[in-house]
Amino acid sequence: MSDLNAFIAGLPKAELHVHHVGSASPRIVAELAARHPDSPVPKDPAALREFFTFTDFAHFIEVYLSVVDLLRDAEDIRLLTYEVARDLARQQVRYAELTVTPFSSTSRGIPDAAFLEAIEDARHAAERELGVVMRWIFDIPGEAGIPAAEETTRIATAAPPDGLIAFGLGGPEIGVPRPQFKPYFDRAIASGLRSVPHAGETTGPETIWDALESLRAERIGHGTSAVQDPQLLHHLAEQQIPLEVCPTSNVATRAVHDLDAHPLREMVEAGVLVTINSDDPPMFSTDLNTEYAIAARLLSLDAAGIAALAKNAVRASFMEKPAKAGLEDEIDAYLASWQRQG
Repeated sequence: MSDLNAFIAGLPKAELHVHHVGSASPRIVAELAARHPDSPVPKDPAALREFFTFTDFAHFIEVYLSVVDLLRDAEDIRLLTYEVARDLARQQVRYAELTVTPFSSTSRGIPDAAFLEAIEDARHAAERELGVVMRWIFDIPGEAGIPAAEETTRIATAAPPDGLIAFGLGGPEIGVPRPQFKPYFDRAIASGLRSVPHAGETTGPETIWDALESLRAERIGHGTSAVQDPQLLHHLAEQQIPLEVCPTSNVATRAVHDLDAHPLREMVEAGVLVTINSDDPPMFSTDLNTEYAIAARLLSLDAAGIAALAKNAVRASFMEKPAKAGLEDEIDAYLASWQRQG
């Protein structure tokens, strides 16, 4: 496995399910906490590891929102965004669709324009200086309900930033039915955005059906419970609707008991197009390379199989066709070079 870990570390990648705030590293969280000493978030990076130990999904949301509260001005936003890109670059991520929740910041007093300018400035700098292409998915925080949906849709459609490509729905699923958000997804889709809601992580397959039928989902965030419904699995496979799978996250939030119980293999054997992602990596003590290593073990993959998994993410992304072809070629060239050396 050590050889495969080395292969994964150098493998060019795309990531499709990674959260903006959830990607804040302990170093950056500690720096933000020091700037805002009234926050309950620990200032010591070592203490953050204990702080980021979750009892269940509800506790995860509580901790997540305490980190959101550290983002109080545009400079905080820019700092976080650029540092997320730095961590992506370290893992050879060439392209990322980052889930951003503008409502969490604008509702705390950061003006729309300042928020958008901060993420766009960081995006351009990251591409120029780090070689990482980032695009935005603006998501509704489900726990904040219809007011958040209205505000997120307004921000996403009134004067959207150049990097915005898709519209999502995150947060808790229990008690947050997907169909209530249909009018907002309809508006976002009409404005040209793609539909990528979370569904079926902590609820059953009916939530995934709702996301497909009411929200016109083109990809599903998580989709862990899809394996409970053979008809749904068949539909996802037949239509090649990708699942954004995040193994460590699913264990950390208790959506799955442990990694060996994860349904990834069942999804793949059913013919579903799966992509591997990190979700909220520092909060779950993981990163994208680790998630690929976990997937390789669960699926018994060799280097060629891992490369094919990486190409799934490229295929499922909203990159333009020439960019997709370029990244797929880079993955193929990397694999060929690795095999020659072996």
